[in-house]
Amino acid sequence: MKIGIGCDHAGFLLKEKVIGYLRVFFGEPHDYGVLNEDAADYPDVAHPLSRDVHEGKLSFGILICGTGNGMAMTANKYAGVRAALCWNEEIASLARKHNNANVLVLPGRFISRETGINTVKAFLQTDFEGGRHERRVSKIRIT
Repeated sequence: MKIGIGCDHAGFLLKEKVIGYLRVFFGEPHDYGVLNEDAADYPDVAHPLSRDVHEGKLSFGILICGTGNGMAMTANKYAGVRAALCWNEEIASLARKHNNANVLVLPGRFISRETGINTVKAFLQTDFEGGRHERRVSKIRIT
């Protein structure tokens, strides 16, 4: 499983904690930046990660910014990317089960580091159910 992770300045501290978790349970993630808390623009990180999910270079992506909205809006511009803004385990699990989300977006300023780790864990350990949900997911993409 290839996982990419990226953030802006508001998500940096949470990103560092998530990377520690990923290393232990999933191997080294591809870090798209940023590398510190200096002001940064979320699209500069969201675009390359989302492009790599779109092109099949990553199995999953994780993006973190202050509210999560900017990252989610940017990521969802790419065909085949289904970015879900999640703030707890249940929502992350349902985003995978029902929507086959392949990019998890976290609101770094609104969740604790513990909640962030647990949300990532739920997202990555949940499989897509398919069935009736497959029909719905297939209607998302505009050709």
